[in-house]
Amino acid sequence: MHKAMMNTFVVYVENKPGVLNRVASLFRRRGFNIESLTVGHTEKSGVSRMTMVVDTDEAGAYRVETNLYKLVNVISVANITSAPSVCRELAMIKVAATGDTRTQLLQVASVFRARVVDVAPTSLVIEITGTEEKIDGLLEVLRHYGVIEMVRTGRVGMSRGSNGGAVAVAAPPPMDTEDGMVAFSV
Repeated sequence: MHKAMMNTFVVYVENKPGVLNRVASLFRRRGFNIESLTVGHTEKSGVSRMTMVVDTDEAGAYRVETNLYKLVNVISVANITSAPSVCRELAMIKVAATGDTRTQLLQVASVFRARVVDVAPTSLVIEITGTEEKIDGLLEVLRHYGVIEMVRTGRVGMSRGSNGGAVAVAAPPPMDTEDGMVAFSV
């Protein structure tokens, strides 16, 4: 039995209405839970990039990739989990701040290389970018002061090096599934 782990997929799709719904429905039908999903424009007009994190084993990751290629609007799919890559997340954390704790909070933000983006009489909003572990670490320290509200973007990732985010149609993975019933549409 293979061990489950967080797999990060970069999926290029046509920027058309309903694509996100079709991707989410595919995951729902196949019984996969999306741990994190971010979607945004790319350098190429009409193409969006999805970064999805799915907790699954190697066989499940393979199924995710092959099933994504079944969707008409999917241009290319890459599992960057084991590839050299850079992955980051953004978080904004609103924390309670009094006159006595404001200086301490500014120092904590500095230690984590975060920045204060809003100051109010009773709170601060701290913005941080980094790995999930870095954000979790800051959050743990800030809980002592009273976290009022928090938002996280979810993971975004990019392969390292000069092999850029090829938007060209990538070849689907080889079809050696158990039932042999995998169909691809481009």
